[in-house]
Amino acid sequence: MLKTALHRFRIISYIEGLSYLTLLFIAMPIKYLGDNPYPVKIIGMAHGILFILFMIFLFESMRKYSWENRFSIRLFIYSLLPFGSFVIEKKIKKIV
Repeated sequence: MLKTALHRFRIISYIEGLSYLTLLFIAMPIKYLGDNPYPVKIIGMAHGILFILFMIFLFESMRKYSWENRFSIRLFIYSLLPFGSFVIEKKIKKIV
């Protein structure tokens, strides 16, 4: 199932993007509107771990598929934006 570096990268990119959206649009409002910081702690920790995995798999894919530094940096920047994981998926589909 997770045999290729590209497949691992695509999956972690999607999951990391969903965790980011969950953090921004669910956990943060609960923290500030509901005065409950616990969802941010839990989802924030999970998102941090997923982001580290994203970076590892990005580097692995970059080396294995000889992606240019410029392309990899763009993917990294997209990962910092809300809904950026969907842009990453679109860019990856173009090169596959």
